[in-house]
Amino acid sequence: MPLILAAVVAAFIGSRAGFGWKDLQVSIVSSISISMPAILILMAIGILIGTWVASGIVPLMIFYGLKILSPGFFLVATCLICSVVSFATGSSWSTAGTVGVALIGIGQALGLPLPMVAGAIVSGAYFGDKLSPLSDTTNLAPAVAGAELFDHIKHMLFTTVPSMIITLTLYAILGARISGEAASLESVATLSQTLDSLFNLTPWLLLAPGLVLLLIVLRIPALPALLAGGFAGGILGVVTQGISFSSIFSIMQAGFVSETGVSQIDELLTRGGIDSMMWTISLILCAMAYGGIMEGTGMLTTISNYILKFATSTGRLVATTILTCLGMNILAPDQYLSIIVPGRMYKKAFEDSGLAAKNLSRCIEDAGTLSSPLIPWNTCGATMMAFLLVNPLAYLPFAFLNLINPIISLIYGFTGWTMAKRDAPSNPDQ
Repeated sequence: MPLILAAVVAAFIGSRAGFGWKDLQVSIVSSISISMPAILILMAIGILIGTWVASGIVPLMIFYGLKILSPGFFLVATCLICSVVSFATGSSWSTAGTVGVALIGIGQALGLPLPMVAGAIVSGAYFGDKLSPLSDTTNLAPAVAGAELFDHIKHMLFTTVPSMIITLTLYAILGARISGEAASLESVATLSQTLDSLFNLTPWLLLAPGLVLLLIVLRIPALPALLAGGFAGGILGVVTQGISFSSIFSIMQAGFVSETGVSQIDELLTRGGIDSMMWTISLILCAMAYGGIMEGTGMLTTISNYILKFATSTGRLVATTILTCLGMNILAPDQYLSIIVPGRMYKKAFEDSGLAAKNLSRCIEDAGTLSSPLIPWNTCGATMMAFLLVNPLAYLPFAFLNLINPIISLIYGFTGWTMAKRDAPSNPDQ
């Protein structure tokens, strides 16, 4: 409701500035259209989570995870696992919606604080996404800034790798401190035995996750790859668990409901379905309507132009870019807009300062990509909340990579470290 109220106020201000209703409506629809691929992916992952729980795929991952992962090392392992998967797939959303769901279940079974687990998942998912040449944002940022893709990725290593080293160190320290709060070995063993008795936990169930990873690595678009994984999960549910086809389709729509009477199991496994994504989708639609009015009426440009007046040095220019990306994620509020709008607006300012375009592309990824999952009403924040069932404001203090990376980028801006200079044009008149 605050987003709807904000959209109404923005529309009123826009109308007073001379924009008619048709102009405002076009801005709203155009902004919402940007989020439609994300909404379709959300629905596909809702199907996937439902069938993967019902067929035993998620319970199998939890079962194996309880055998392998120790509480003290769990946060580090979670971050590393999500990093590898997201780098291979180029998608933080696919990572959080698949292995992230299993890892949050394992963390819950181990008795670990879920905001910490969710923070580790988000940190790892966005580390791999940010550096993967398969990622849409990794391709978008240099395209907007005018940099080469692999120059952009190499330049990001200067800020991202130190951030990840600090992040893993903090997770190791945190894991050592909370390991004593974890569930007892006896309760973990009981939970594992219960899962084993409820489902036929055959390794053949891993065919569905393997299929999704293979399709994404083969550059099959995320939507058909995730739908294929969801339907593969449904088929495996029929074959391995004896679920009827009609029940599978009901699970795709409404999700899987666990009714074992064991509260811990029921809480772990009552997940998924298209219906479970509808609140998140409504939040995205309201947020994008508000962001569309803000951009379409020029309010965001006015705010950014005012801020640009203070960018009188390299450090201040980097700070202005990072703050604008953060502001776009809060006000627009979409990850793509937080990359496109600042990249478009500050491109000339970086050129005039004699800075290479890869500095700008790095800044907008350091801030735009990484701050998006920390805001509950942002498309990324709302999506992470739907997958992990933890509010972004709760996991924000533990998403160490997302917090540290922009700070290191700021330090580099003010010290001049790794701030590459722009090559002189070959034509003196250019």
